[in-house]
Amino acid sequence: MTAYSDLAAHFGRIAALSNAVGILQWDNDVMMPRGAAETRAESMALLHVMRHGMVTDARIGDWLDEASQDRSLSEWEQANLREIRRVWTVETALPAALVEASSKAVSACEMRWRQARAEADFAGLLPYLAEVLNLQRQIGAAKGEKLGLSAYDALLNDYEPGGSSAKIDALFDDLAAFLPGFTQEAMAVQARRPALAPLEGPFATETQRALGLRLMAALGYDFERGRLDISTHPFCGGADNDARITTRYDEADFTKALMGVLHETGHALYEQGRPQAYLNQPVGAARGMSIHESQSLLMEMQACRSRAFLDFAAPLMRESFGGSGPAWESTAMWHRYTRVEPGFIRVDADEVTYPAHVILRYRLEKALIADAMPLADLPAAWNEGMKSLLGVTVPNDRLGCLQDIHWPSGGWGYFPTYTLGAMTAAQIFEAACQAEPGTLPGIAKGDFTPLVGWLRANIHGKGSLLSTDALLTEATGKPLDAGVFKAHLRRRYVDES
Repeated sequence: MTAYSDLAAHFGRIAALSNAVGILQWDNDVMMPRGAAETRAESMALLHVMRHGMVTDARIGDWLDEASQDRSLSEWEQANLREIRRVWTVETALPAALVEASSKAVSACEMRWRQARAEADFAGLLPYLAEVLNLQRQIGAAKGEKLGLSAYDALLNDYEPGGSSAKIDALFDDLAAFLPGFTQEAMAVQARRPALAPLEGPFATETQRALGLRLMAALGYDFERGRLDISTHPFCGGADNDARITTRYDEADFTKALMGVLHETGHALYEQGRPQAYLNQPVGAARGMSIHESQSLLMEMQACRSRAFLDFAAPLMRESFGGSGPAWESTAMWHRYTRVEPGFIRVDADEVTYPAHVILRYRLEKALIADAMPLADLPAAWNEGMKSLLGVTVPNDRLGCLQDIHWPSGGWGYFPTYTLGAMTAAQIFEAACQAEPGTLPGIAKGDFTPLVGWLRANIHGKGSLLSTDALLTEATGKPLDAGVFKAHLRRRYVDES
C-alpha cells in the first residue's frame, strides 16, 4: 500500500458514510413521520460526528505529506490530493462538539421551520434559528481563522471553493443596478402582447407527475439511479448513483411544478454524470455550487424556457391535460414561461427577477453572520429589501423570510451560488450551442443528447479536477463574464419578444 492508496481507501469509506447520511436526510425531508424527529436528530448528529472524526483522522496529514512526493501519480490523483487537503484543512478547524451541536440544532430548526412556514410564524422559529445562526458564526470563525478568511467567506468556501464576497459584491452590485430598469423594460415589451388566456384547471397531481417523468426522460435522467417525490421545498439529494429529486404540486397551476422538476433534473444529470472512476473520492465531487446551480438553471432557464423546447413540449402539455384553444399553443406557452413579473417566492421567480431574490438573501445573511443586524429584525429587513429590489410589498412571513429552508438547515453562504450559477448557465449554454450545432435543433425535437453529451464531456465528467474558474475557462474560453448573462436577458426578453 502507498500513502495515496491509503488516502483513497480512507476517503472511500468516508464517501460510504456520507451516502448513508444523504439518504437519511432525504427521508427526513420527504417521508419521515414527525414523531421520529428527535430520534433521527440523534442519529444524524452521531453520523456527522463520525464523519468529522474520519475526515480529521491524525494519519491524514502524514499520508498527504508522503503522497505529495509520489511522482507517479496521474493528473486526477494529484487533483484528488489537492481536494483531500482542502477538505481536511477545513474540517480540522472544527471541534467534534461543535459539529454535533450544529447537527442537532439544524435538525430541530428544520422541523420547527415546517410548522412556522405553514403558520407564517417567524417568532416561533426565532429561538431555533438563533441557535443555528450562533453555531454558524462559530463555525465560520473557526474555519476563517484556519483559512485566513472572514467568517462569511469561510462559510461560502464550503459551497464555492475559491469564491469571495469581494468578487460577489462587485458582480451583484452591477446586477442590482441593471435589473430594476431592465425589468421595467422587459415588462413594457410584454405589455404590448395580447393578454394571455388562462389555462383552465384543475390539473391532477398524478397527471402532472406523469408529464414530469416523461420530460425527465427526454432530458436524459436515468431512472435506474434516482426517483421523483414530493417535499415541502424542492431539492435534489440522495447519494452517489442515487440522485433523487423532489417537487411540490399545485392543482390550480401545473406550470410551476413542471419547471421545478426540470430544474432539479438539471442537478441530477450533473450528479449522474460525475466520473465513475472517482465517484467516491473528493476529486469526483461536483465542482462547487455555482457550477451545480448552473446545471439546473441551464436546463430550466436556458433550454426548457426556450422557444425550441416549448415547440416540442406544448403539444405534450395539451395532450396530458386535454387542453384546447390559443392558451395551449407553443407561442402562448413561451410567453407564459418567459413572463416577467416581480413576485414574493424565489423558486417561482422568472429569470429576470430571480437574481434580485438572491442578492437580497446574500446581503442579509452576510450581515447576520457579521452580527451587523439583530436576527429579530430579519422580517422587517427582508420586507424592506423586497420593496427596494422588486417593488413588492410582502404580506406575511410565509411569503417572506420563512419561504426557504436554507438558513434553518445550516446552509449559510449557499445563496449567492444561485445567481453565480445563473450567469454561469448562460455562458455554458452559449458555448454548448456554438460547439455543438445540434443543441437547439435537438431540443426542438425533445432530443437532449447533443446538449447532455457536451455537458458530460466538458462539465459533468470533470468532477473537481479543475477549479471553478479553470473549468469555466476551459469549457467556454473565458472566466465568468456577467456581460454574457445580461446579453442573454436582453435577447430573450426584449429582442426576441
